[in-house]
Amino acid sequence: MSMCGSGLPADSLLRRYFNSITEALQAVLLNEQQVSVAAELVARSLASGGVIHILGTGHSHMLAEEAFYRAGGLMAVNPILDTGLMLHESALKSTGFERLPGYAQVLLSDRDLVPEDVVIIASNSGRNAAPVEAAELVKEAGCQLIAMTSLQHSKQVPSRAPSGKKLYEIADLVIDTHVPYGDASLAITGLAENMGPLSSIVGMAALNAVLALAAQLLVSEGNPPEVIVSANVADGERSFPHETIFRRPSPRNVQPKS
Repeated sequence: MSMCGSGLPADSLLRRYFNSITEALQAVLLNEQQVSVAAELVARSLASGGVIHILGTGHSHMLAEEAFYRAGGLMAVNPILDTGLMLHESALKSTGFERLPGYAQVLLSDRDLVPEDVVIIASNSGRNAAPVEAAELVKEAGCQLIAMTSLQHSKQVPSRAPSGKKLYEIADLVIDTHVPYGDASLAITGLAENMGPLSSIVGMAALNAVLALAAQLLVSEGNPPEVIVSANVADGERSFPHETIFRRPSPRNVQPKS
C-alpha cells in the first residue's frame, strides 16, 4: 500500500472521496460557460429589480438555505422552502410529496413571481413531479429558469412528472453538476451500497460561484448589489440590518446600490 506525503495511503477512502469531489468541481469548471451565463441572467434580473428564487426538494433544498441570509451572499434571494419537501419532519413523506403531481401548484401559489425574476431549481435526478411541475409553472410566469442537476443521472431515468419531461428539458439554462448516477461516489469493499454523496457539495459551490460572478458583473456596471455580512464579525450587525430580512415578505424592494 503506497503512502502519500500526508501519511495517507494513495488509495485511502478519504483521498478517494476528496478526489471525487475535486473531479466533479473540475468538470463544472471546464464547463464554466454555463456558470457565466447563469451569472449574467442573475445580474440582469437584479439590475431590473428582480429577485432570485431558489427551490430544491429532498437534500437539494439545502441549496435554497445556503444562499439565504448567508455571509457573503446576496440580499435579493428568496428561498422557496416547504417543510413537506424537506427531511426533518419525515423523510418518507418528503419523498412522497416530491413525487406528488399538483404539489408544486400549491407550493408556488403564494409566490410573487414576475418576468424580471430568475428561478433556480436544484434536483439531482430532475425526474420528480414537484421540481418538474415547478419548472413548468416558472416558465408560465415568464421567469428565466436555471436548473442545477446531474445530466448523467437524469438521462438514465424516466420522468415521474405527468408531462413526461425532466427538469433539464424545461430550463433556459442547465448547470450540470457532473455527479454520478445515484449521487454516491465511493465504492467500499464489502459494502453493497456506495457512499460519499457529491450533489450538495458541488451544487453549493456552483451556486455560490454564480451569485459571486453576478455581483462582479453588477459592480462592473456601477451597481453593486446588497451583500450580507456575517452577524458574528466585528461591527457585522451595525454594518448590515440583518433583522430587516425577516420583517418583509420578500426581498423584492432591494435594489442595487447607486
